[in-house]
Formats: sequence, structure tokens, C-alpha cells
Amino acid sequence: MSVQFDQILIEPAYRKVASAIAERILSRSLREGDRLPPETELARQFGVNRSTVREALRELESRGLVKRRPGSKLMSVSRPQHHAVAAGVRRALVLHDVTFMEVWEALTILEPPIAEAAARARTMQDLTSVAAATELFAGDNADSERAVHHTAEFFRCVGRATHNQVLGLAQEPLLQLLEPSLRVLIDKVPQARSRIATAQRRIVEALQAREAEGARNWMAKHIRDFRKGFEIAAIDLQHRVTAQ
Repeated sequence: MSVQFDQILIEPAYRKVASAIAERILSRSLREGDRLPPETELARQFGVNRSTVREALRELESRGLVKRRPGSKLMSVSRPQHHAVAAGVRRALVLHDVTFMEVWEALTILEPPIAEAAARARTMQDLTSVAAATELFAGDNADSERAVHHTAEFFRCVGRATHNQVLGLAQEPLLQLLEPSLRVLIDKVPQARSRIATAQRRIVEALQAREAEGARNWMAKHIRDFRKGFEIAAIDLQHRVTAQ
């Protein structure tokens, strides 16, 4: 039997250019705000056509690694925004057919430790932000869209209070996937608003007192309550999460 080899993949030139620039950015040889040379100069340095450089820059821009500042013809190095990165992860999870149950289980694992860490690391500014999100949710007695937004924002504020960017980035795709089911929950379960508001207040109190265990326990209870609400609202947890 003869030995078989896979075909060698030939990478387009623009991707090689994009990879070379991305490598400089990720190694911090190029830092946020640094301007790249003009397209003609990049084309000369790489030994390619200007159209190849232009296509490479488009790819880098779509990945959030470069952007064109207003009034400038040159591209500058940038950092991908958390929300945009999370949106990409969310789309990937949807394409992998994740279920509401999987999202809920992930939240039960992730959110209580985040609340615990927030109780230890929070600042007065963090407390103000979390408390404001709580008050905004409590004040939205009719508008379910805003109530959903304020509920998700409460989780984000608690995440930011950890001062750990990895935790904040880890929770964001889950919150984006959670929002559609929260809308159904708030509309269909009469007691949902009051239970969410109560849990948020207790978590805020624990954060204020730096009670890490209390913050963790109340967040765990808060997430468990979502499952009860899903069942009352007849949301099938085995159903696949959609893009909307």
C-alpha cells in the first residue's frame, strides 16, 4: 500500500499579509493607536499589489485589529471590543446548536463565582453602577424590552466589578443568548419581575458589605430561579437557541 499525503493548501497572498501584520500586533510590536504605513508603502515592503494590501486590511478591520480614524487615510492598530468579540462567540454557539439548558447550566457555573469575586474587588464606582442597574430594572414596570436590557446590564455591572476582563468576556456571549428567553419569562410569569428585583437588591447588599459568600449564594439562587421561571413560562430548555 502506497503512502498517501494531503494536498498542500495554498494561502492567498492577502491572508499572508494579514497574518504578518496580525503577528506584529499580537506580539505588541505594534500597539493600540500606532499608525500603519500607507497602503503603497505596505505593498512595497511585502512585494505585493496594493489591492492585496487593501484586502488584508479589510480582513484585519473585520477582526477588530485595525481601524481608520475619522479624518485619517491611514489605518491604526485597535483592540477588538468585548461586545463585538462576544457577538462572534454567540454566533458560533448558535451554529453549534446550543440549547437553553446549556446556556442556563453555564450561567450557574459562571455567575456565582463572578458575584463572589465582585464582592472582594468592587469599588465605590462599581457599587454605584450595579445599584443604578437595579433601580432601572425596578422602575420598568411596563416595558419588557427595557427590563430585559436592565437585567442583562445588572449582570454586566457585577462582572465589571470583578476587574477581571476574562470573566467579563466569558459572561457576555451567555448574556446575549439569555436575553430572548428573559423577554418571554418577564412577559409570561407575573412574579418574575419581583423575584428578579429582590435577588438584585440582595446581591447589591452583599457587594456593599463585601460579603463574598452572601453574594455568591444569592447569585446562585437568582440563576436557579430562572429555570423555575422558564418552566412556568413553558420554555423548552432542550430547545436550540436561535440567533434572535
